[in-house]
Amino acid sequence: MESLKQQHVNRLRRDEAVLGVLAVDNPSIYSSVTDGFDYLLLVVSRQAELANRQIHYIKDHLRIQERWTTPEQLNDQVVHGEQRNVLYWILKGEILLDREMYLEGLRHRVLEFPEELREHKLLIEFSKFHRSYLQSKDYLVSEQLLDAYNNILEALQHWARIVIVEAGYHPEITVWSQVKTINPGVYKLYEELTLSSETLKQRVQLVLLACEFSVMSKMERCCKPLLTLLASREEAWSIQELQRQPQLSHIGTELPLLLNKLVKKALAVEVVHTADPDLSLLELRYRDVKGEAV
Repeated sequence: MESLKQQHVNRLRRDEAVLGVLAVDNPSIYSSVTDGFDYLLLVVSRQAELANRQIHYIKDHLRIQERWTTPEQLNDQVVHGEQRNVLYWILKGEILLDREMYLEGLRHRVLEFPEELREHKLLIEFSKFHRSYLQSKDYLVSEQLLDAYNNILEALQHWARIVIVEAGYHPEITVWSQVKTINPGVYKLYEELTLSSETLKQRVQLVLLACEFSVMSKMERCCKPLLTLLASREEAWSIQELQRQPQLSHIGTELPLLLNKLVKKALAVEVVHTADPDLSLLELRYRDVKGEAV
């Protein structure tokens, strides 16, 4: 295996655009971390056109997956956490090549988990929690119990990730084993929802009630990046302006629902703006509660 890895390094070192190479061994035959391959080779290149390139091959009876990415793409995946295997690769992978100490720096940043990154992850998880929670309530009203259950389970998973981030950790793939030690109360709710002898409707109602009192109290804390942005200028923001902001790019589809909730909770204010005098159109814009209407 070591000689095989060295062959990869010698091959990829000749490409000046390659910043770094990580090798990730498959931890078990049942693991999806390497997509079922014996090991994964993550190649970080400055060439944007090579992002998402994948090569599958066999060498010395080993099945290998070679995945190419860029620093920008890898950083985006770390920040937004949509592909949770990436954190495992960065933290557990063996660094085979590291020009400019890029991979070591990225690993250190992940381990350090700075406040700015934590706040961004809290906003993403809360926005997803909020939608799943509301969808579950809606399905419950219409007696669509399986859909209500599915959505409240998803909301509970986002709640679990929120408490993990609040504790200063990155959510792992096995989120419930983390939560069990960090917040036994949330883990107990998970057990009540999935294992209780109560009716399905009663289980969903229990978790919805817990969400209402526990997670909604975290709204101001979790939405800090959005609230800070609203307060960053005197003029109220249109929804289009907010959706164009890079720090909100991964909650763009959730923004309307989230802003509506912030307004209802008196954490933000709607401002009526004349969009087209000829058509008498009034546009809704948003500002922080301390700002002045414009």
